[in-house]
Amino acid sequence: MAYDPGALNTALAAAVGDDPSLIAELRAAFMDSALRQADLLSRARCDANWQMAAWRLKGLAASFGAVRLMDAAEAAATAAPGDPVAVRRVNSAISSFDR
Repeated sequence: MAYDPGALNTALAAAVGDDPSLIAELRAAFMDSALRQADLLSRARCDANWQMAAWRLKGLAASFGAVRLMDAAEAAATAAPGDPVAVRRVNSAISSFDR
């Protein structure tokens, strides 16, 4: 499946309609949650904490149709705790929502 940079906005609009302030609020909540899970992922040193952060991130991404982030989180879930490539991929996917 190809990455659609507008998927997050489309999912938010579908959920709440044409209310720009509510879309902005939900987008901010999505970003806060994604950044929080990415931070937990980057600090995790044991398999359980690493996988929990990756799975939560994947679930969040799936809820909003954020395919690139979902793929990055899936890859992180199978990587070793602290894998810098996995962390960079997740952070890159999250930063793409600011573009």
